[in-house]
Parts: sequence; structure tokens; C-alpha cells
Amino acid sequence: MMFRSLKLFNYRTWFVGALISNVGAWMQATAISWITLTELTDQDATSVGVTMALQFGPQLLLVPLSGLVADRFPKRNVLFVTQSMLGILSLMLGVLAVTGVLELWMVWTFAALFGSTQAFDNPARQAFVSEIVGQDHLSNAVALNSASFHGARLAGPAVAGLSIALIGAGPVFLLNALTFVAMIVALARLRRDELQPAPRGARGFGDIVQGMKYVGRRHDIVVVMVMAFTLGTFGLNFPIFISTMTVEFGADADTFGLLSSSMAIGSVTGALLAARSERPRWTLVIGGLGAFALACTVLAWVPNLWLFAVGLALAGFTAQLFMTNANSTVQLSTAPEMRGRVMALYSAVFLGGTPIGAPIVGWVADAYGPRWAIMVAVATALVAFAIGAAWWSRQRRADRMSRTGTLRLTELTEELQTTKS
Repeated sequence: MMFRSLKLFNYRTWFVGALISNVGAWMQATAISWITLTELTDQDATSVGVTMALQFGPQLLLVPLSGLVADRFPKRNVLFVTQSMLGILSLMLGVLAVTGVLELWMVWTFAALFGSTQAFDNPARQAFVSEIVGQDHLSNAVALNSASFHGARLAGPAVAGLSIALIGAGPVFLLNALTFVAMIVALARLRRDELQPAPRGARGFGDIVQGMKYVGRRHDIVVVMVMAFTLGTFGLNFPIFISTMTVEFGADADTFGLLSSSMAIGSVTGALLAARSERPRWTLVIGGLGAFALACTVLAWVPNLWLFAVGLALAGFTAQLFMTNANSTVQLSTAPEMRGRVMALYSAVFLGGTPIGAPIVGWVADAYGPRWAIMVAVATALVAFAIGAAWWSRQRRADRMSRTGTLRLTELTEELQTTKS
């Protein structure tokens, strides 16, 4: 059943709060990209890339601490702190924008502060889902969370684009600050006796190394993380792709918001498709990457704005097949007491490559045009696809050998040799 997790009171409460907060987050993301490109610079895509790098860079640098915090302290308490801080930062940014004193260096400073706070928020929030719904509903809840996130993308960028066109970016930041209240209220309303807390798996800095060793022994998780890092570094810089292509087609802020929303249509469809499955599928993890590369190839060379919007929906759909199934695969295959540290590392490799990729993609857009910047996404998606396909092919070959007895014979021979020695 597609919406089975919503039968649980705690998850319904969480879902509504997250949906409202996600709308505000997409509004703010749209406003930051647009104001950087058109008001604080002279259509400098590299500056948009730097803004993204500063926002996502801390998630890579702080991964040892963020994972430790997620496993060491109650995740609900961590989220109370991080959500409150994010709301305060949005309020301060909005005040600076409304009063007309906002400058580029201020945007970069706030981007770094947002990123530092989100570095602690993301692993705690992702791992907390399992405490809300338990193992049986985890895959479905992860998919619905993704649908909520990208469903908010339908409304958020469109509202932001219209608001920027009518009243400016400042009020958009203030509205986002207000949406954090919904998340804090949702956290407060959760029935604590129905939560399923994971065992405390971390007590000190030595446990950080333990978490990394755990991932190193899990080749399946390592492969997912390598694919996520490859795609996330160069392939998912859509604020740059959409904003620069909007300018390329001669459109304005309201069109920029609507284009971002069109991508969300595909993302929501992909997430809901994933929610129908009881468990994540490796075929969708790998196949989603190949389909994403194909969709972005079409996206890069469409001749008009309307076909670009259709291409964005296809890119959103295919990217979501990978992201939702990859996230569920990592969470479901990780021991509960390790989940905070593993999800911190996953978030770091998935989003932390942005400081490397976003400025480069922005430079490509400035130097060669936005269409070639999108082709960078195509190339890296194909690399990620090749990595996943090679590993999956080897695993399938090993499974076939095991079923025919080849591996068992080898293992028996090794065991006899060990016994003799």
C-alpha cells in the first residue's frame, strides 16, 4: 500500500510538519539562487555555485561530529535545536534582505551557517524516521518523505518566483522562517511512548572511527555511496542549470520558480512509485542513473522553454528513482545503533561533493553556456551508472556460482587447507 505509513499518528504528524517546512525550504533555495544571480551579481553563475558550495560543504567537513551527535543524543532533541537554529537564521537573512543591506558576502556567510546547522540536522532527521515507524514501514516512510520533500518543490519555487517578482526576496526568507514553527510543533506533538528509539551506539570520539570501519566492511553500502558522491558532485546542481537556462531563454524570476516546480512533478512521481515497493530495488538504483543520463541529454539540447520544462520533469523522475532507493537501501541494511553515523556519512558524500562540483559547473556555464554544464551532469551520471552496473554484475555472477556449488567448493577447499595447517 502506497500510503501505509500515514496510518501511524506519529508519522502523520511528522509528515505534515515536514511538508510545511519543506515548502519554505524550497522557497528560500529559489530566492537565494535568484538573488545571487540577478541582484547581487551580473548573472554570475560561478557565484551561485559558490553559494551552493558553502551551503553543502560543512556537511562533508562536519561528518565525524554530526554522525556522533545523531547516535549519541536523542534524535528528537537534536532536531528541536537544529530546526530552531535554522528558523532563526532564516529570520535574520530575511531582515537583512528587507532592509536593503544584504550583500553577496552576507549571503555566503549565511549559506555556510545554514550548511553547518543542516550537517547536524540531516543525519538525525533521516535516522529518526526509523524510530517513528519502525523497520516494517521504513522503506515506505523514506519514499513518502522524499515525496513530501519534492511535493513541496511543486509549490515552494513557484510561490517564491511570484513573490520575488511582486515584492522581492526578503519576504520569502521571512516566510521560510515562519514554516519552521510547523516542524517544531510536530516534534512536540509526537507520542513519545510510540517511538522506537534505536540503541545508543556512540559514546565518544572513538566511535567515529568505528562507524567508518563499519561502512568500510560493507561493500554494498560503499558502492551506493560512491555512486551518490559521483552524481551529487556534478549531476544534481539544478539551481545552476535552471537559473542559467531561464536567463538563456530570456525569462524572469516567476518562470524560474515554475521551472523548478516542473522538475518536482517528476520527482514526486518517482518517490510515489518507490513507495509502492515493500523494499528498495538495486535495479532501480542503477537503472535510475542510466535513465537520468538519458533525460539530461535531452534536457541539454531542447530548443524552447516548454520542452525544457518537460525535460526537467523527466530528469526529476529518474533522479528520484535512484535517490529514494539508494537512501532506503542504506538505511535498511544498516544496524540500528550505527544508523546515525552511517546516514551522516551518506549525507556527506551525497551533498558534500557540491563544494567541488558546483563552482566547476557554474564556471562551465559561464564559459561554454548552460547546455554544456548540463552535459557535465550527463557524463558523471554515466560514470556512476558504470560503477554500479559493474558491481551488480559481479554480485550476480557470484550468486550464480554459489547456486551451482562453485563457491561452496572453493570455500570447502580453503577450510580443509586451514584445518591441515
